[in-house]
Amino acid sequence: MTVKTMNTAEVKDLLEKVAGFNQDVGNERVKKIVHRLMHDIFQLVEDFDVTPEEFWQAVYYVGDLGANGEAALLAPGLGMDKYLDIRMDAEDEQAGLDGGTPRTIEGPLYVAGAPLSEGFARMDDGSDESAETMILTGQVTDEKGQPLANAVVDVWHADTKGAYSYFDQSQSEYNLRRRIKTDENGRYTARSIIPSGYGCPPEGSTQALLNLLGRHGNRPAHIHFFISKPGFKHLTTQINLAGDEYTYDDFAFATREELVVEANRIEDPAKAEQFGLNKPFTEVEFNIQLVSTDKSELQTRHERKRALEGEAA
Repeated sequence: MTVKTMNTAEVKDLLEKVAGFNQDVGNERVKKIVHRLMHDIFQLVEDFDVTPEEFWQAVYYVGDLGANGEAALLAPGLGMDKYLDIRMDAEDEQAGLDGGTPRTIEGPLYVAGAPLSEGFARMDDGSDESAETMILTGQVTDEKGQPLANAVVDVWHADTKGAYSYFDQSQSEYNLRRRIKTDENGRYTARSIIPSGYGCPPEGSTQALLNLLGRHGNRPAHIHFFISKPGFKHLTTQINLAGDEYTYDDFAFATREELVVEANRIEDPAKAEQFGLNKPFTEVEFNIQLVSTDKSELQTRHERKRALEGEAA
């Protein structure tokens, strides 16, 4: 179709009215963003000759996406979370605050208020007797490698079915979720189970779009972290376990080479006994380096809607 309307006075006037430019009230930043957004959507309709049938199919898709709560799942799947990380990395570099352990996406499944322990925590409730025991350990240091005591390592991960407590009502409260305060040597240790990766709901809105893109919706086995300490930049990150089929093919684009960690099988009974175990286990070591800053706004995680946020102990 050769009809072009975007540069007509009628469309330009429509966009200004849609964005409220003809009104004295409202938020000027929001007006500018909406004007740009709607202009780009109109331009897309024109450039790709989008039909009314295609347009309304997209509208209903957005409605379904909200109804089934998958907007926060689709965002990383379309690279939006990764793009925000790219921007924040660039901002850190420009401000001289780069370095340390790399950030990567938070994901949509954090729950605030996990129990807080000193140095060590058991994360699993013991109900999955067939799961492989994992000892997760590491040290938190500053840029010079000096240990940071009393840093809070907030860690969460899925079970062996790829499900997260709170969102999966069959699991106990805060199962596989803990906050651990590092000891005087900056170390933290958790006993847990090896998590599984997961896939997007096969009949959900996210997977429906990924199918049209010829993409899968799978994530590798991974473990999420928030790490915080006053005087240091808050770190949001996660590790992918090496050897998973999707370690380097994560639909959410969260993989970073520095954050791929080996899971090492330990057969030594003496080492197992150190952790109160009488069987082989898998050890995962993740050392974390924080970057110092005096900017208070960088010392806390950014605001977004999170489960039980504001109710944390």
